[in-house]
Amino acid sequence: MSPTPHSSNRGSPPCIAIVDDDEQVREALGNLLRSVGYEVRAFCSAEDFLERPEGEAFSCLVSDIQMPGMGGLELQKCIARSGTPLPVILMTAFPRDHVRRQAEEQGAAGFLPKPFDGSRMIECVARALRPPE
Repeated sequence: MSPTPHSSNRGSPPCIAIVDDDEQVREALGNLLRSVGYEVRAFCSAEDFLERPEGEAFSCLVSDIQMPGMGGLELQKCIARSGTPLPVILMTAFPRDHVRRQAEEQGAAGFLPKPFDGSRMIECVARALRPPE
């Protein structure tokens, strides 16, 4: 059974931001998350995500770690500094232990090595969206 997206805003599903420089990854991940009921908005860079319109809010962010320009870890720091409570899930094709530790120390809601099974991403997003107990 697939997790059902929750939303504090009844009637509209959570909106997930995807940040990855690879168009195929953005497309595949967007299709996966839409298939279980999430809204999705994709960005080709961390800078594009940070330059989005001010009123555009997200329930969760999924970002690649290694991208040209600003990477996912730096984006995670920017979000934390802004004070916006946004769960961040990081993914990478180069899963080094020290990078995982850094992501976790910065409060990442998840860390997934690429390639990953779609069900792992769905579970990770659902877990990140759960209200704290």
